[in-house]
Amino acid sequence: MTTVLIVEDQALQRLGFSMLMEQYADMAVVGEATHGAEAVRRTAELRPEVVLMDVRMPGMDGIEATRRIVESGGSSRILVLTTFDLDEYAYAALRAGASGFLLKDAQPDELIAGIRAVAAGDAVIAPGLTRRLISSFSDRFPGRTPDQERKLASLTQREREVLTAVASGWSNPEIAERLSLADSTVKTHVSHVLAKIGARDRVQAVIFAYDTGLVKPA
Repeated sequence: MTTVLIVEDQALQRLGFSMLMEQYADMAVVGEATHGAEAVRRTAELRPEVVLMDVRMPGMDGIEATRRIVESGGSSRILVLTTFDLDEYAYAALRAGASGFLLKDAQPDELIAGIRAVAAGDAVIAPGLTRRLISSFSDRFPGRTPDQERKLASLTQREREVLTAVASGWSNPEIAERLSLADSTVKTHVSHVLAKIGARDRVQAVIFAYDTGLVKPA
């Protein structure tokens, strides 16, 4: 059973999401929130597996709420809902620790698949779109920090190659083919990279690669 907290300031949207998820035996809406501060509090109380987070809300927005939820150290993962695929809000939410984003006009089956994927620990953005989104706002990268320098230095040469490939938008099968590796070996390398750089998922790994200059914006 995947537990979900719906964060949305529009009552009809909340109702629609809730009614959709009620149709699936493996989904359970455990609560709702109408703004960011309430989302932070309800996440701490309910500990949902997935927080379905609107970003544009009055008061504390979804970006700050995402940052606080991630920094709390809990296991809840954030799936952001946004209006445009190259939205500044989506970019900021990813930097704050969201595991992905979906457009508000996504089809119902896309939303359900996205929730399931995030609950399973995957990132919900096409790799190419991740790269395109981050490239669009690359002028905001703060530059490599000493902590990032240390993490980057901890990677083997092969792990750097795999991280570069992930940040370039390659899927695991593409990485396996281009680097002449077995699929299982690629998965192992990706897991090691995420652990060494302290990334929750592939989205955060892409951001790390751009932040450290390992990959340059197109």
